Amino acid sequence: MGKHVRTDDGRLLLAEEWGNPTGTPVLLLHGTPGSRLGTALPDLPAHRPDLRFFAYDRPGYGGSDRHHGRRVADAARDAAAVADALGIERFAAVGRSGGAPHALACAALLPERVRAAAALVSIAPRDADGLDWFAGMTPFNVREYGLAAESPELLDADLAARAAAIRQDPERLVEDLRAELSDHDLPVVSDPAVRATLLRTYREALGATHHGWTDDCLAFTRPWGFDVSAVTAPVLLWHGLDDAFSPPAHTRWLAGRIPGASLELVPDAGHFAAHHALPSVLEWLRNQEHLHGLEGQAGQGGQAGGGR
Repeated sequence: MGKHVRTDDGRLLLAEEWGNPTGTPVLLLHGTPGSRLGTALPDLPAHRPDLRFFAYDRPGYGGSDRHHGRRVADAARDAAAVADALGIERFAAVGRSGGAPHALACAALLPERVRAAAALVSIAPRDADGLDWFAGMTPFNVREYGLAAESPELLDADLAARAAAIRQDPERLVEDLRAELSDHDLPVVSDPAVRATLLRTYREALGATHHGWTDDCLAFTRPWGFDVSAVTAPVLLWHGLDDAFSPPAHTRWLAGRIPGASLELVPDAGHFAAHHALPSVLEWLRNQEHLHGLEGQAGQGGQAGGGR
């Protein structure tokens, strides 16, 4: 059913937790557009009974209040508020697609709380030095991110119309995506479990408003508010080499800037293969020495770090 968490500036975030209540805590950060209900396939807890999962709707999505002008860095303060409300002190952070930069923000800005992180099919900062940011990206993403930088008003109007159509028929977004899917992504999106998860998260994410979608796009194309090279926790960067939604060059760029990051580039895999990669990613996280002894960690944690 979810639990509302109030942030220190008075906003409400809708959070969810599941799995083993005494297991190692793992924060799952959803994609764009998305919600807490789309962070993992439904059979994950059965495969990982040693883990305690939690997630929340980013501001403007689902049951969470909008945060005007939010930056990627602001995810650290929100994640800390959710963890505090659930009695979780230390945790791992995993983000897929639009959630990946937010997972890196948590790792960079909550170094005493986030003991390991994974970023699956991430994008890099828009001002990434030496990266041709739009190269290899799908036409839809090029258009939306271009509007975010050049005309936020047009972006907002465009996503408002798309969200209204998806609200009437959530299948529409899945079908619209098919035109830009790679040959390796098509069978993944056709998997009944993946498709049901996508439809569930789109319904929840856009059920009331499109603002989360708009604000994600704006946050990605503006300064993130932290330096990825500040991450000191172990980080896994995972990317399918046949991904055109978040081109693999973005993850290669991140790997060159995050100290000690582990890089996994997977041939014959696209953007949505990250859904099936999550179990192996969780195994990597679980094996990090910084996570040992976190089982059953509880209690009020420290304050979230600020952006830089």
